[in-house]
Amino acid sequence: MSKIICSAAIRGAHKIVDMAEERYEAALKKYGAEQEVAFPNTAYYLPTIYSMLGAKVERIGDMKEIFQECRKLLPEMVSDNLWLPYLAPALDAGMATFFAEEMFEVIRYLEEPNFYTKTEDPLADNIWLGAADDVVFRKRGVEFVDGSAPGFAAIMGTPADPEMASKIALELQEKNLYIFMHDQTGGLSMPEQLIKSGVQIGWNTRLVPFGKSYTTAVFAIGFACRVAMAFGGIKPGDYKGNLIYNKDRTFAFVMAFGEVSDEWYANAAGAINWGFPTISDYDIPQVLPTGICTYEHVVSQVPHEEIVQKAIEVRGLKVSVTKIDIPMSFGPAFEGERIRKDDLFMECGGGRTPGVEVLISKDMSEIEDGKVTVEGPDIQEIEQGHNLPLAILVEVAGREMQSDYEPILERQFHHLINYIQGLMHMGQRDIMWLRIGKAAVEKGFSLTHIGKVLHGKLHQEFGAIVDKIQVKIYTTPEKVSEVMELAKSVYASRDERLGSMTDETEEVFYSCTLCQSFAPSHVCIITPERIGMCGAYNWLDGKASYQINPTGPNQPIAKGDCLDQALGIFQGINEFVGQASRGAVTELACYSLMNSPMTACGCFEAIAAMLPQCNGIMVVNRDYMGMTPSGMKFTTLAGMAGGGAQTPGFMGVSKHYLTSPKLFLAEGGLSRLVWLPKMLKEELKDKLIERCQAVGMPDFYDKIATEENGTTEEEILEFLKKVGHPALEMEAVV
Repeated sequence: MSKIICSAAIRGAHKIVDMAEERYEAALKKYGAEQEVAFPNTAYYLPTIYSMLGAKVERIGDMKEIFQECRKLLPEMVSDNLWLPYLAPALDAGMATFFAEEMFEVIRYLEEPNFYTKTEDPLADNIWLGAADDVVFRKRGVEFVDGSAPGFAAIMGTPADPEMASKIALELQEKNLYIFMHDQTGGLSMPEQLIKSGVQIGWNTRLVPFGKSYTTAVFAIGFACRVAMAFGGIKPGDYKGNLIYNKDRTFAFVMAFGEVSDEWYANAAGAINWGFPTISDYDIPQVLPTGICTYEHVVSQVPHEEIVQKAIEVRGLKVSVTKIDIPMSFGPAFEGERIRKDDLFMECGGGRTPGVEVLISKDMSEIEDGKVTVEGPDIQEIEQGHNLPLAILVEVAGREMQSDYEPILERQFHHLINYIQGLMHMGQRDIMWLRIGKAAVEKGFSLTHIGKVLHGKLHQEFGAIVDKIQVKIYTTPEKVSEVMELAKSVYASRDERLGSMTDETEEVFYSCTLCQSFAPSHVCIITPERIGMCGAYNWLDGKASYQINPTGPNQPIAKGDCLDQALGIFQGINEFVGQASRGAVTELACYSLMNSPMTACGCFEAIAAMLPQCNGIMVVNRDYMGMTPSGMKFTTLAGMAGGGAQTPGFMGVSKHYLTSPKLFLAEGGLSRLVWLPKMLKEELKDKLIERCQAVGMPDFYDKIATEENGTTEEEILEFLKKVGHPALEMEAVV
């Protein structure tokens, strides 16, 4: 890093720390030292400070020591021509910058509560989202785990015009990256440029407008720090572990547009600590490799047309994108795209028209690989607003293909169709719903393009078991009805097959270590009666995954001798977990919350927690934002249950597991369930009632409390007494 850049970074850091400390002094005088401060709905306090120093900033008074730490880090002001060992002081100044910015921003939340929108997506009158809350963070974290989001770009400043902003954003999206946008430097900001060009912004499209000040760059750094703590098991205060983790695993970089100020230099110096380089279109003086980043730390004067590719090259990011021959862009960045009423050309299914999708296996001789047919009107043949019935029938054949794999391949339809820019797909089976936007039609979209996507991507992802794929798409009522009847018979036979499997009928379980890239000691054990806690992988998926990739994250595990039937402890499982966790976990009980429970990475659909006073167990899903009877919200509970550690009394679970015969078997089963959020209880209503009847408790569903009955353990205990909940008569487990 050149002397000029380093001295500019040090000057910028002094300015930022002075500014933040001035705001702190004013807030201290106005509110007092005991005034609580926090980024809304986060369990990581101020995450950059917490991860680097292990310090919990919960009140204004807590900031005093942090500012003292900032002053220790800040080197003396130097001129551009003064020689000094310039790299280390600049990096220290960059660290002080982020500490100061984080305190500056949390005071902003206190003083300007409406400065950032309180929704997950931008609003018309307030596009700036501010710090990601933990529900958003953990929802997006799984995409960093499974590789669908290889990294993120933190953008400072604004490209030259809306057309260039759209081009750069689209290129980053096509590389499946998240784009964090900061700093309005005059005129339209980049998010505003994108909106002007008709581009959807927000978490769903990975175009995230954090804030209009350079100080919000700390939100991107805080996001990276939380990834390391939540998924990597890095402890607060382990600054070396956090920095190394992010350098090696969170592939991020800064893209700066326009003249670089001292404050920007300070933020760039800070980012280098995490191994995140800066790529700029501005003329920056001499830059040198440092060894901290993968290659150079700062690259300047990069033309806009080349800046995305240069950033990826400098960061050392490996992006694998297979080009699909369709006129629209394609990739995970478009999975969350919404097609709103004003954008809508037509729709299929979803109660508007009959809609169904199904995949079946056939003999090799019956399939012509790559053949895509559309029978009935296509998109270009109808007028806007004319909805069509739709049936998508995919027929596959392969030497290794089995009927058990059909639902696994079929489940890919949802995200693969959503990857097409301008389309929105919801549901599955015969409740699918497809919306097609005007922009896609204007680019020449045809229903055959859905067939091309399904053919190409299923071959790419399941080539080990599928040799031939053909796709038939129907839009006439008669043919759609015919496929619907076929599909219903296929669904029924599948459900019967899955429903007949139990943990006792199978001698092999499957592991899932997909999330070990973030939580190195986590091993998920998937059984016929316990789906993966993320809700995405069942036993058959594990079997198919192993068949497809024998060295992959899903490995068969022979159960071996049963050491404890009630707890679900098996010799073979213990041996595998001990090895796969590198000795961190030596015993795992498949059916217990209190004794050697399963570890979690942070991608779980819900969390189970013991309520000692109630002698029962509550379960809360990640979409529930309120307080729970445990005295903690989901975000706080997630911090206790994740990171690959075993925490008796806290465990990540899938929603589906709540209707399993193996639910909390060691603690007495379903009878221990005392509280669920209303949304989760109603979502599972039919299956829960069916399970209650199966265990001889037909009225038990009504005895499960929700937030309407209380959000403290005392309130829930009163409700349980009133309804005569069986947990109160069961043996104490705490």
